[in-house]
Amino acid sequence: MTVNKGQNGLWFSDLSRLVEPRSIVLVGASDKPDSIGARTLENLTTYSDFKGDLYLVNPGRAEIQGRPCVASVRDLKAVPDLAILAVRADMVLDTLQACGEFGIKFAIVFTSGFGETGEAGRADEARMREIVAQTGMRIYGPNCPGLNNMNARLGLTFSPAWRIDHARPGPIGVATQGGGLGRSFIQSMDRGVGIGLWCSGGNEADLEVSDYIHYMADAPDIKVIVTTLEGVRNGPRFMAAALHAARRGKPIVALKVGKSEYGAKAAASHTAAIAGSAEINTAVFRQLGIIEVDDIDELIDVASLLSRATPTGREQLAVYSFSGGTAALASDMVGTAGLTLSKFAPETLEALARALPGYAAFDNPVDVTAEVLVNAEVGYAALKATACDPNTDLVLVPIPVEYGKTSAMLADSMVRVQSEEATPIVPVWMSDRTGEGHRKMIEGGLMPMRAVGNTVLAVKRFIEYGRWKAAFDQRWEPLGAVSAGAAEATAGTTLSEARGKTLLAQAGITVPGGVVAQSADEAAQAFSLIGNGKAVMKIVSAAITHKTDIGGVRLGITSEEAACAAFEEIHANGCKTVSPEQIEGVLVEPMLPSPFVEAVVGIHRDEVFGHVCTFGLGGVAIELFKDVSRRLLPLTPQSARAMIAETRCYELLKGHRGQAPFDIDALADTLVRLSDFVAKHADRIDELEINPLAVRPQGQGVVALDAVISYQGTEPSQW
Repeated sequence: MTVNKGQNGLWFSDLSRLVEPRSIVLVGASDKPDSIGARTLENLTTYSDFKGDLYLVNPGRAEIQGRPCVASVRDLKAVPDLAILAVRADMVLDTLQACGEFGIKFAIVFTSGFGETGEAGRADEARMREIVAQTGMRIYGPNCPGLNNMNARLGLTFSPAWRIDHARPGPIGVATQGGGLGRSFIQSMDRGVGIGLWCSGGNEADLEVSDYIHYMADAPDIKVIVTTLEGVRNGPRFMAAALHAARRGKPIVALKVGKSEYGAKAAASHTAAIAGSAEINTAVFRQLGIIEVDDIDELIDVASLLSRATPTGREQLAVYSFSGGTAALASDMVGTAGLTLSKFAPETLEALARALPGYAAFDNPVDVTAEVLVNAEVGYAALKATACDPNTDLVLVPIPVEYGKTSAMLADSMVRVQSEEATPIVPVWMSDRTGEGHRKMIEGGLMPMRAVGNTVLAVKRFIEYGRWKAAFDQRWEPLGAVSAGAAEATAGTTLSEARGKTLLAQAGITVPGGVVAQSADEAAQAFSLIGNGKAVMKIVSAAITHKTDIGGVRLGITSEEAACAAFEEIHANGCKTVSPEQIEGVLVEPMLPSPFVEAVVGIHRDEVFGHVCTFGLGGVAIELFKDVSRRLLPLTPQSARAMIAETRCYELLKGHRGQAPFDIDALADTLVRLSDFVAKHADRIDELEINPLAVRPQGQGVVALDAVISYQGTEPSQW
């Protein structure tokens, strides 16, 4: 069965019988010690609770471990839901063909030696996709460690670690491309993190991370989705899956590798993934509500916190510790991160005063002193009062040292209070030495974190996700398949500035009223029509992008004679750069009077995610300061204003140090108009840039002072 989710006809298969099959055939089953076929069989029969039918295929054996074995899937008496392939690379394609023709719906391919090895391997993966198209069977892999369903205690894997990997099931689903990073996250079970499902699709010849995310978004036993990515192969499908999860209220926490040149090369050699632009990936993730983290520890901390509570974005924190210095350290980090310590209610302060000795610090942060280490009831009462405070949404408990029985007593108090109160209590076990107390916290479901800084960062991510969720427009859809990858590899056509401005004017964007002069006399005549007596003159040629660099711009022209001279000079400089046939003339425009702020707006087609808008401070400042914000198209009035507000130049636009504010309303309206224009012609426009876009004082609007538009296909006059 398939279900259609998202726009642009994107289909996602129902993966229920992949994740929890009723019947399985293991092709390549073996009893040879430590072979892939033998370990897979052992995981299915000894370390799983699989109650369905299990069939074995091995042409050289009649039975394995007392189970009958047939020579081919075609010899089976029934059609299983799932085939697991533990065979050599040269046997994979024929085996997949047989499975698909037999009517099997899913196949897991462990075998490596495909797309990660080069062109021949990629051709084999293309053949796998042909088998999918011909038979309807979906393929998981190749070059993968298998699939682990901890909540169902089902290990569809050859890993010897499966026997311990299902020890702590839970609400977190994991979708990864790399097996090692995925297993690193899985082993956070030893820290108390409950994980229900792990899909690691390897080369993703067919099924990919997007499919697993989409499945987990609907899975009732999954609350939080974790993913590690080396690249996004299909941007529209990934965006559709992420938005589906967002609409289902399932947060996604992502670790994206390949951000640097070194990382990108490593990712390509590992799973042949497209690493993509780190800046674009980050902007897209943020817009889709995906919480991007920087390492595995952060991935674990953020996911574990989200599995315990749902953020609102308004959380205030309490810090509770038996060490004054540790409480101060944690409070410092809370403040540095821009988070808020709660102000305790009077009844909370009274309860703490009753519970603690007079020399303890009652206010937030709470320093309960060493008294809690010798008196369990004091520790319980103080922590209970802190967690019950009506202004407190989360309690951080940094624990600097292991104190044996007293640490165990503290752990008992924490577990007891947490069983009684909904406010999350987050322990931070700072010592390298663990003991009974650490174990008790894990067994009590508290998932202790390892460092105060990491914990505060996780809490910040948690709260930021709550804010995103509160502002999320569930109706918004990205341009998707229309926009991503629509352009062919052939180079597009670039319009001259004058022609580009003509298109922008038709789209409702204000441009200077200019004239393209073909001669010095025409330049003088054009100048005479300018009302303010001061002009700008620029070379007009689609072949010249950086006009200033070749002497193709003159500012402050104040007479007809100066216009004539400027034309001759500009035209001559243009002819030194390109042939005269490539020059349309010289543009004569009125010079915009000060004051105004130079901004830049650029929209370009990202090959993975489609059209992305970039906004920031214009002129040379964009390269120098890189003060920009980004959004997928289409923009809404709300997202356009949010883009502007994210930049540091927003303070300048609002009116810095007593200056009059600039026209932010007109700027936001222009961003939306540009988005609408590109969306209307998404299959044609590769890039649009206005640099600078002059933002005038409030009420006076904005003016596009320069424009570059690159497109594919027919002339804009025929659009």
